[in-house]
Amino acid sequence: MKWQDKGYLLTTNKYNENSAIAEFYTENNGKATGVIFGSTSKKIKNYLLIGNKFHLNFNSKLDSKIGYFKIEIDKINTPGFLDNKKKLFCIIYTMSLVKLLTVDNEQNKSIYNLLDDFFILLNSKKWLSNFIFWELNFYKCIGYDIDFKNYVKNITIDGNKKFIVESTNKVIPNFLINNDNDIVNNVDIIDAFKIVGDFLDKTIIKPNNLNFPSTRIELGNLIK
Repeated sequence: MKWQDKGYLLTTNKYNENSAIAEFYTENNGKATGVIFGSTSKKIKNYLLIGNKFHLNFNSKLDSKIGYFKIEIDKINTPGFLDNKKKLFCIIYTMSLVKLLTVDNEQNKSIYNLLDDFFILLNSKKWLSNFIFWELNFYKCIGYDIDFKNYVKNITIDGNKKFIVESTNKVIPNFLINNDNDIVNNVDIIDAFKIVGDFLDKTIIKPNNLNFPSTRIELGNLIK
């Protein structure tokens, strides 16, 4: 099997002294795994950062055996955020989420396009609230959609319009209901991040017997 594609680096693990096993999310082949020979060379290792985008040449002699990649850098993404711990952890979490919840060798261009969008939103002023919407869109792409409007009722507290979950009376940040992040404070972002995390845990992680991503917990601790 041979193919050429573009893809985002999700993970790398040492294979032997000079090689690594890498996982990419590609445009036309979905999540793909293979060996990168010579990954410790200066030409490659400086670019081999999770989140960077690569031109990929994949070759596998047998479908039952792991193939190998020849790679060239297409777009340097992650190094631009090495001095911003929150954004860096957001990259790490996002790539681990894609790895965890996508299927090997199954094309989904919507997810690939979302990864393009992800690195654009990181440069926006309201990147955290934009990321919360991004995460919900990702879950929708893999078959887990939620419309918070179906679970809340409208009440007024101290003259302010609020949305609460009918079964628990838990307040839901207005911007999650209105899909509008023009006016969002840090408390709303923290609450929304927790709410989306609960949705991930109860609707996706636990029913599929998966481990909740520790990288999301670390990101949550950073944005508090």
